[in-house]
Amino acid sequence: MTHFNAGRPFVLGSGSGGRRMLLEQAGLLFEVIRPRVDEEALKQAFLREHGTADLPGLAEALAAEKAREVSRRSDKLVVGGDQVLVLDGELFNKPRDIGAARKALLRLRGRTHHLVSAVAMARKGEVIWRYRDAAAMTMRDFSDDFLDHYLRLAGERVLSSVGGYQLEGPGIHLFEAIEGDYHTIIGMPMLPLLAQLRELGVIPA
Repeated sequence: MTHFNAGRPFVLGSGSGGRRMLLEQAGLLFEVIRPRVDEEALKQAFLREHGTADLPGLAEALAAEKAREVSRRSDKLVVGGDQVLVLDGELFNKPRDIGAARKALLRLRGRTHHLVSAVAMARKGEVIWRYRDAAAMTMRDFSDDFLDHYLRLAGERVLSSVGGYQLEGPGIHLFEAIEGDYHTIIGMPMLPLLAQLRELGVIPA
């Protein structure tokens, strides 16, 4: 694969395998430093301040805080990301076990939810850029038998996604229609990110 930057000029401040995959597929070289943030505490603080009126903004706030926290521990530019799933004003979290994943998928079945992905950049504890995008995801009205089959097929992979699915894997079978950018669905709006990296001179323009 051709790489577009010498050395590792920026840091991915995220433990997400999906975001790492997208950056690697784009031929970028980078370090990975996991953020040390209490996501649940950040979510609760955001909801106390904003309520449920701006749930898409939560993804942006989380991405910014992850980038900010990691940038306090690195001299390099830090890219942070986060994603939230919203259904009719309700926020979904990653399922804690297969039973919780099944319950969440039953609630999403036959309905349209929104995946909001955000990305932010920070240097030395200061957020210098942020962006968010959303995709509309309509699930099929699948049978209970199919859901059981899907959960057996996907296994514990469903626990790594807020919706209990990974679109790049067997989760694609759950859907009837998708409106939005593929990279946003996986967890990182890549085109705006790449444009900003070019503007900052991190990758060639």
